Amino acid sequence: MDFNWSPNQAELFERSLEFAKRRVEPHAKAEQFNLDVWNECGEFGLTGLAIPTEHGGLGLDALTTARVLEAFGQGTCDLGLLFSAGAHLFACARPILEHAEPELVEQLIPALARGTKIGANAMTEPGAGSDTQQLAARAVRDGDDYVLQADKAFVTNAPIADVFLVYATTEPSHGYLGLSAFVVTPDMPGVRVGAAMAKVGLGSSPFGSLYLEDCRVPARYRVGPEGAGSRVFQSSMAWERACLFGIYLGAMQRQLDAVVSHALERKQFRRPIGKFQGVSHRIADMQLRLESARMLLYRACWMHDQQRDSVLAISLAKLAVSEAAVQSGLDAIQLHGGLGVVAEAGIERGLRDALASTVFSGTSEIQRNLIARALGL
Repeated sequence: MDFNWSPNQAELFERSLEFAKRRVEPHAKAEQFNLDVWNECGEFGLTGLAIPTEHGGLGLDALTTARVLEAFGQGTCDLGLLFSAGAHLFACARPILEHAEPELVEQLIPALARGTKIGANAMTEPGAGSDTQQLAARAVRDGDDYVLQADKAFVTNAPIADVFLVYATTEPSHGYLGLSAFVVTPDMPGVRVGAAMAKVGLGSSPFGSLYLEDCRVPARYRVGPEGAGSRVFQSSMAWERACLFGIYLGAMQRQLDAVVSHALERKQFRRPIGKFQGVSHRIADMQLRLESARMLLYRACWMHDQQRDSVLAISLAKLAVSEAAVQSGLDAIQLHGGLGVVAEAGIERGLRDALASTVFSGTSEIQRNLIARALGL
């Protein structure tokens, strides 16, 4: 078992870390989506990490992609921008690349890889959150088109998206085999995008609703065969759950470095607080959670790249990283004392940005269900 990174992987990590510190972090404090920064990240390759080079991406495997995202998460506190980039890449661009007809791939993927078009995934509905088999969205074939009716909620990138990957039921009686996926663009008749919603964290990631009323979508915009929507969605979630959470590994490393420095510099009762066992043990636990989550995520990405059955590994990694990120956010606040709850200090932002990680891409409860099922329970 070799834990060394290749020279190319090591160089890409360092370049990504330096870019995040130099070009992304100076704008992070605003917690608002910045199109100029997005475009710079697109030019760097962030929006096309896992897209083949022939389509304008960097052509990275899942493990290297996660490692690059870890570098970005370590280099900047703007996890909202990184989350938007991950949702764009894994939940929109990758499934179109893997499942759409070649003409649609050629039409959309190069622009998505460069970030000149922004992608969004529209699966969740107000009445069907984790229960993706109970979607109210309907798509009815009408000649060379499908007519879509849908109310989609909690759509990352919705207010800024150029391309939506929308899931709707084409045959209700077929259960999960009756779900299909479609590319929808904001300029199609019957498309309405809701206003951006305020969130507790990930503030620079625009987030809203998508409404489709008698929206006619050409049949050539269907992604995969009719009834293949569940397969399309699961393949996208495998990429997202495996790779996107690299940003939280980087964020936890940044938090850990900060609390170690603070524990060495901050003095109480005439000695550094890191000399108190209650402080040092909490920091040791932060290190333990980070390394455990990191190894699980790396293994999940490696298994995904090896085309092995990685459902269990990915669920274990997603659960471990997201739960660790929340706890590390709490620890960072506690270890900084009063400063930890002062918004201007930015320490509490780590917790706010981590809270959603146990909900998106399948809740922690869903991951536990998948783990239990893999164990035969």
